[in-house]
Amino acid sequence: MKILFAGIIARYPFGGVTWCSLMYLLGLRALGHEVFYIEDTGECVYDPVQNAVSTDPSYGTSYIHQALEPFGLGDRWAFVNYDGTYHGRTADDVKRFCADADLFLNLSGGSWFWRDEYARIPLSAFIDSDPTFTQLAIAKAEPWYVAFFERFTHLFTFGANIGTPACAVPVGRFKWRKTWQPVTLDAWQTECPAGDRFTSVMTWQIESFTDVGGNKDQEFVRFIDLPSRTAQPFELAINGPQTLLREHGWSTVDAMSVSRNLWDYRNFIHRSKAEFGVAKHTYVSSRSGWFSDRTECYLASGRPALVQDTGWSAHLPSGAGLLAFSNPEQALDGIARINGDYPRHARQAAAIAREHFAADRVLGRLLDEVTA
Repeated sequence: MKILFAGIIARYPFGGVTWCSLMYLLGLRALGHEVFYIEDTGECVYDPVQNAVSTDPSYGTSYIHQALEPFGLGDRWAFVNYDGTYHGRTADDVKRFCADADLFLNLSGGSWFWRDEYARIPLSAFIDSDPTFTQLAIAKAEPWYVAFFERFTHLFTFGANIGTPACAVPVGRFKWRKTWQPVTLDAWQTECPAGDRFTSVMTWQIESFTDVGGNKDQEFVRFIDLPSRTAQPFELAINGPQTLLREHGWSTVDAMSVSRNLWDYRNFIHRSKAEFGVAKHTYVSSRSGWFSDRTECYLASGRPALVQDTGWSAHLPSGAGLLAFSNPEQALDGIARINGDYPRHARQAAAIAREHFAADRVLGRLLDEVTA
């Protein structure tokens, strides 16, 4: 198949976001498909050098190329700036690729447009990485937003409970199919020895969907005293209130320092002992079943993960390698269990990644559903 894939690498030029798109591209290519990356959000890009959103896309376009080129994809991308100018490959190149493409995959709003060349592709799928937020935004019935989703032939979500009795979030006439972030396992396997800290990379608050739901800060405050209750050290790469967190015993580093590119992000995960992950309040309160792409990368690296339950535990194994918690006491118990038999939990973490998140399995199922 020829697959046009839309992502948000330049819009959010951070290591974790980049890996999400890259692993789709690499996974689809490994299955024998021809891929092309497009980014066409109509928005300006974030430039971390200026620490501002910029009308000049040069940082973002350079970042796309630097991310894709090492994998043989340096000539397989195009970025459409907010003013309609094309960078990377030309508009004509994109149209030629689309002319006989089979599938348009749109991850996280990598394009908010239905240009004629996209619309002519016979199959299309939106992959929702923000379950509940997306569905509640649709429920507000903004005409352009509803019409945008109506044009896809298939809709997928990282929220395993969306559209089921386990989750009360309204879906209206839309059918959401569950999927996970695919992980290219070879990119994450490591001989690097584990460190001594439970870590995470996190955003305290997000700027999008501000009128829809709650952020991670609302949940994290419930666990803010955890370091005082265990000898286990923690380190957070966070763009939040570092002084407040340090006062409560959390070691912190600036999130950008470990997210500037693919390799810094991966190295941070590799030198961790395990992940301690708190979810956004909206994911938790809605019982969406959301599961983090970041957690998948920890698991694929052989690093156990202790993560807040959003309802995902009904769909994935929990207890060895991957552990769920809903309150501080469960979190403390999970820490003790991981530390009590770390080698077993590390082995099981990698096994869960192979069984549930390997790119060939995740993408094989997704493509089977799309082409059925």
